[in-house]
Amino acid sequence: MQFSRISSLSLAVSAAMALIGCAQKEESKPAPAPAAASAPTPEITVQLGHVAPLTGPQAHLGKDNENAARMAIDELNANAPVIGGAKVKFVLVAEDDQADPKQGTIVAQKLIDAKVNGVIGHLNSGTTIPASKIYSDAGIPQISGSATNPKYTQQGFATAFRVMANDVQQGKVLGEYSANQLAAKKVAIVDDRTAYGQGLADEFEKAVIASGSKVLAREFTNDKATDFAAILTKIKSKKVDLVFYGGMDPQAGPMAKQMKSLGLKAKFLTGDGGCTPEFIKLAGAASEGQYCSLPGVPLEQMPSGKVFNDAFVAKYGQVQLYAPYVYDAVMVMVDAMKRANSVESAKFLPEIGKTDYQGVTAKIQFDEKGDLKGGAISLYQVKDGQWEYRETVGGVPVAEVKESVEKK
Repeated sequence: MQFSRISSLSLAVSAAMALIGCAQKEESKPAPAPAAASAPTPEITVQLGHVAPLTGPQAHLGKDNENAARMAIDELNANAPVIGGAKVKFVLVAEDDQADPKQGTIVAQKLIDAKVNGVIGHLNSGTTIPASKIYSDAGIPQISGSATNPKYTQQGFATAFRVMANDVQQGKVLGEYSANQLAAKKVAIVDDRTAYGQGLADEFEKAVIASGSKVLAREFTNDKATDFAAILTKIKSKKVDLVFYGGMDPQAGPMAKQMKSLGLKAKFLTGDGGCTPEFIKLAGAASEGQYCSLPGVPLEQMPSGKVFNDAFVAKYGQVQLYAPYVYDAVMVMVDAMKRANSVESAKFLPEIGKTDYQGVTAKIQFDEKGDLKGGAISLYQVKDGQWEYRETVGGVPVAEVKESVEKK
């Protein structure tokens, strides 16, 4: 029994020693090298400026533009874009220029100081034109979705672009439409003395005269006025067939309403600045039968127009006027960044001029001045309290645009 206990003890000690030896052998093995960790993709923030009147009579149009820019930014960020090897988060820096040229230059400099990479806007030609020199001097690309005065792109700035037809194109169509389709042989013209209103009225006048009609009155007001009785009384005595107004809807609506109250039976025609739901609201019953124009084809006719409209309405409500163009302006600028593989202004600016982009509003290509190639103009008339499409002049036929989209 004693021998048995000793043997058992010896066996236990031997087993323990064997286990210790195995453990030491295991510890002596070199540990496997950890797997190399992949470097995380860097993240950068890119600021895009947006400028429009957010206070005052045109605030509804300015907010419409800003909402469209924000919708574009949100969509871009949702797709987690990578440009130049970095994850990009776009941020909109919105400013209010109050539709005032002086304020326009102040906020332009503010955006430069904030080191934005590009600017969308301004809304009005009167603010866009003076601000454009500030952006040009700083080398900051600027794309407007609504400024139509020809001077904007005729200054020779390599930084200036627009995604809608200009007033040379629009004024010509309006003048010819007035003389030919509306049979207006005697015309009165009123403008608000802004760069947009006066510029469009000048081009309209040229086209009307070239078409064989006569301008019997040329009057002006301002973009803050609401009483047009004196002007309209003078025009009434001329017995004109049509009154053309160059300006925005805060004046166009009341003007049409006061024409009716004064018994002035002439047709009323205005450009894109009055081609809004707000015009109908302000003019009331006097809006019925009146006419306007808008660069581009109707939103519902564009291949992706319904998609844009449904998304915008769900998020912000009814489109007022320029929202689709501002949305396209953002997308065109970012498309240039992607093609340049850089968010640096100096590097992606040359790519904007080479744009070939199918937007919501049109197939967007720019000429050497930064104007939209082949800009179309559409005419509308108020029927039963709504703007009703009549026809489109110029531009790429809708069927060709759809075919181009389907091939992509």
